[in-house]
Amino acid sequence: MPTALDNQLAAIVEELVKPGQPFETVPFERFGVEIPAFKNAPPTLAHYLAHFCNEHRDVDFLVDGDCRLTFGDCWEAGSRVAAGLAQLHGVKRGDRVGIAARNSSNWIVAYLGIILAGGCATLLNGFWSGDELAYGIRLAECDVVLADAGRAKRLEGTDHSAKIVLFDHDCDPATGLAASWADGSTAMDMLGEIGPDDVATILYTSGSTGDSKAAWSDHRAVVHGIFSYVSQSAMAKVVLESQGQDVSAQPCALVAVPLFHVTGEVPLFLQSFAIARKLVMMPKWDAVEAMRLMEKEGVTYFVGVPLMSYEMASHPDRDKFDLSACKSFAAGGAPRPVEHVTKIKAAFPGGFPLLGYGLTETNAVGCGNLNENYLAKPGSTGTPSKPMVDLAILDDDGNKLPGGSVGEVSIRSLCNFRGYWRNDAATEAAFTKDGYFRTGDLGYLDEDDYLFIVDRKKDIIIRGGENIACPEVESGIYEHEAVAECSVFGLPDERFGELPAAVYHTQDGMDLSPQELRDFLLRSLAPFKVPLVEHIWRSQEALPRLGTQKIDKRTVRKQFGGELVET
Repeated sequence: MPTALDNQLAAIVEELVKPGQPFETVPFERFGVEIPAFKNAPPTLAHYLAHFCNEHRDVDFLVDGDCRLTFGDCWEAGSRVAAGLAQLHGVKRGDRVGIAARNSSNWIVAYLGIILAGGCATLLNGFWSGDELAYGIRLAECDVVLADAGRAKRLEGTDHSAKIVLFDHDCDPATGLAASWADGSTAMDMLGEIGPDDVATILYTSGSTGDSKAAWSDHRAVVHGIFSYVSQSAMAKVVLESQGQDVSAQPCALVAVPLFHVTGEVPLFLQSFAIARKLVMMPKWDAVEAMRLMEKEGVTYFVGVPLMSYEMASHPDRDKFDLSACKSFAAGGAPRPVEHVTKIKAAFPGGFPLLGYGLTETNAVGCGNLNENYLAKPGSTGTPSKPMVDLAILDDDGNKLPGGSVGEVSIRSLCNFRGYWRNDAATEAAFTKDGYFRTGDLGYLDEDDYLFIVDRKKDIIIRGGENIACPEVESGIYEHEAVAECSVFGLPDERFGELPAAVYHTQDGMDLSPQELRDFLLRSLAPFKVPLVEHIWRSQEALPRLGTQKIDKRTVRKQFGGELVET
């Protein structure tokens, strides 16, 4: 039965989308069907940035150590980088320009510069090894990559043809981005050239078959993804005001998730322009430093992978910090254990835990579970985000299943990506004929339209918000000449959600220890993808197989990893 909050949110949505209201919707045709579009959405991400940077030009936006920038400062800096990219590095409309760096205020300015130059912001995973970064560069066909010193060093000697342009952190934009800094009218000129169908972003997703795929979105999709979140924030504000809470303070969020992931990019970073939210940067996760910054800057909203809010809630120094300004402790990127929900609420009684469900391919838009509803249904990822999301549970043939039936969670929305770069086959397989994106997650909708995820179709491990494709790790293991066969799977972990594990069997007469195999894998794979030595097992016998002669992962996992829940 719908709760009072469900009914209140439904009434708010109905009001906000009416003609003349801020989030009025109009029909838009795609895949031969009509889906809702926001009538007042800017045509491109560049127009969005221009409008809100001007509207909030004197408002604090970025706090990064000693560097503090307003929205106006960021527009000015982004415009200079756009001019530099065009004049110094030949960037043209539609060119893919990579960012390979850790989080910082200059990462954000670099992103603005790429968009304002008419380029496609191509967000390379900062945790990747040099070879993985080079693969991502080749895949997206980047001619230019803006990289910090650490990632540039990893790229030395790797196979790519992009021009690497260095930038620094922990300094003002003019200093850190000096190699891409110029005067000129590029940003303003591009407002008259680019349109909603132009490519805006590329983010990478771990494919279940191994190598990452490059998911590209046009400007329309990214802007609608942002506006979907802005509409949710508007609804939340109405709810809080109805409860008598003071929401007059400037919103403020801690940036504790990678900006190259969709959670960091869309709902956290890009949404902030519309709601005039201040962002507080931290280069590396540390629970105590996070709480110190949250107290100092008056953080009102926290989002991270589930382990982050749980670490703060359970930290012995928690009571040394005043975190009363923070009303929302959101999680995304991985399932949140049910027991964490009540722990977080008890630790921060003035706030509420929240959970979001979205994917790289949906520009983070999907479902949300919040406040009292989340406490009532902590095992659910919430209801579809209205008015944008049309969520269906489909069978293998693309037919809709009734409520309560388990099938593939599928999302149809104008926020969805357009496809995988230069991979038509994967793009076609990802969508049904009538436009639903197949997420690869298995779930069901209950009687109140709440989504419950129960399993995954894809062979993916989610470690602290990072997707790890089992076939990719298996491929790395098979590169070792001593390995005859192997199997990679996930182990449940309280802190990270899951950790990778591997079982291998060696060729006759050859020897290979788990430590030697781990050392070998670390030469080519990012460390987060490589199992810890205690999670690598050598089998003295050939691995069990199914009737199809595929390795029987369920049995392997049961033999070596214990009685585990199927993932």
